[in-house]
Amino acid sequence: MSFSSSSSPEISAACRADSPQHEFEYKTQEDVLEDLSSRFILNLPEEELASLERISFQIEQAHWFYEDFIREQNPKFPSLPLKKFSAMLFEQCPMLNHFKADHDQAFHNFMLYKTRVPVCGAIMLNESWEKCLLVKGWKSSSGWGFPKGKINEDEPTSSCAVREVLEETGYNLAGQINSADVIEMVIKEQRIVLYIVPGVPEEFPFKTKTRKEISKIEWFRLVDLPTWKRQKGSAGKFYLITPFIG
Repeated sequence: MSFSSSSSPEISAACRADSPQHEFEYKTQEDVLEDLSSRFILNLPEEELASLERISFQIEQAHWFYEDFIREQNPKFPSLPLKKFSAMLFEQCPMLNHFKADHDQAFHNFMLYKTRVPVCGAIMLNESWEKCLLVKGWKSSSGWGFPKGKINEDEPTSSCAVREVLEETGYNLAGQINSADVIEMVIKEQRIVLYIVPGVPEEFPFKTKTRKEISKIEWFRLVDLPTWKRQKGSAGKFYLITPFIG
């Protein structure tokens, strides 16, 4: 299986709905699923339609599209967890019907794979090396972490870091990454690569390019982070940075 793209959805140009002129109005949930099947499944090449792995990636894209765009304009439709949404699409789309019996195992395999895709990003420090930039996920339960995301197949780790930081914070690290200044570790079978990049201006107007993924972008003093002095716990919501700070 090839690596997925970033932590944020990258919906093809034909399916994007960022602009106000796009309107998505449906009478029933079946109408929604039929439209999503047409957008994300029916036009796939035969070799991808034969692969449950590739179909799973497309269904995840369809799920993002449903939650981010369709529900925004049609709040009568419920928010759906990916597994339930996937099962509904397998049931609705004629080209997926013959895979219905394999859905549970296919979903399990896909989620297991996703947790093992390497991620790359950056530990961004201000000009005095006293602060680092952290991002917070969209959900209220999300913790603070370094900007990072999943690598694409055959993509250099430094390129992935630049792409993901730009996507999550709006800041371009191109030309600022030193391949020698890197922290790399494996956590629960997932390789994580973070480049240390000092000299980032605090006054830069950081703004995420993601949609419903990053809720806050803030500077934190290193000495104020709960893990800086090797305390036993990771107070608050800084558990995502614990292995890298200390």
